[in-house]
Amino acid sequence: MISLLSRYSSLLLIVAAAIGFAFPVLSATVFPSLPYILFFLMLFTLLGMPQSLLLSQMAEIQIWIYAIFHSTLLTLLSCFIAITMNASDDLILAIAAISATGSLFATPAIARSVGLEPLKAMAMTIASTLLMPVVLYINLMIFQDEQFSLDITSYLQRLVIFILGPMLFSAICYRLIPYHHLHRIHGKLSQVTIILVLAFPFGLIGPFREVFEQSLTDGFFYLAIGVAICSFYFFAGYLCYRYLGLDQGLLVAITSANRNVLLTYTVAGSYLGPDFLVLMGALQLPTYCLPLIIKGLYRYTEKVSTVK
Repeated sequence: MISLLSRYSSLLLIVAAAIGFAFPVLSATVFPSLPYILFFLMLFTLLGMPQSLLLSQMAEIQIWIYAIFHSTLLTLLSCFIAITMNASDDLILAIAAISATGSLFATPAIARSVGLEPLKAMAMTIASTLLMPVVLYINLMIFQDEQFSLDITSYLQRLVIFILGPMLFSAICYRLIPYHHLHRIHGKLSQVTIILVLAFPFGLIGPFREVFEQSLTDGFFYLAIGVAICSFYFFAGYLCYRYLGLDQGLLVAITSANRNVLLTYTVAGSYLGPDFLVLMGALQLPTYCLPLIIKGLYRYTEKVSTVK
């Protein structure tokens, strides 16, 4: 059963988002459990990664160049586009905050589900998360008129709980448990991770339903903005890194488009403006459509290669 779920994981992510949107009350019941689910998701993912290899990845300059691309360059491009299209100040502020946001903590598990390298995805996720408060602070200085402050304490707590904690536990396991036993255990756990990932589109999209209930026009407007943002980050990452190979281009694409907006909201709260909360929900459906798009690109590329 679990292997069947893993096989159709890309489609199930979309189904989970649709069910969460259709049943916002059920979505709201899952939402408080997401931090606990995230901890085990990170732990199960990191158990398959020797921490020495992860740290060596983190030491590579290319990872930090990517983090700058992820936060700084995409901030400049997306805010420039929003300004030229005469977007409202609140919408520009929300886009600037989303641009600064690090990659979703579930990205390595999603990368594995579509056959991409989770170790590199984890390194890029951590690097973009570490850079996030610096870029977010600069963006708020530029686009926020009022005085603001960042809840760095909450940010550091989540960094320790969701990244450093699982990394430390994984390092201890690699030291105490023989590799062949750990590899076999992780083979079973990696199938469970896709079930944990399904909780995120289901639990995060529920509040977005309220926008549709208040105004159908506003709901579709913000959904279109969410699709545009997600698509822009995805294809910008793919086109900029495609020269390194298909896998690298797709890995950067999905890491760029997956945004940990909940962490950003925790850090900056109401300073992000009213549009940020709406876009946080609007991003869920296009974000979790990406794995299916990646599998489609794989099939298309293989077909083109076969024809040639």
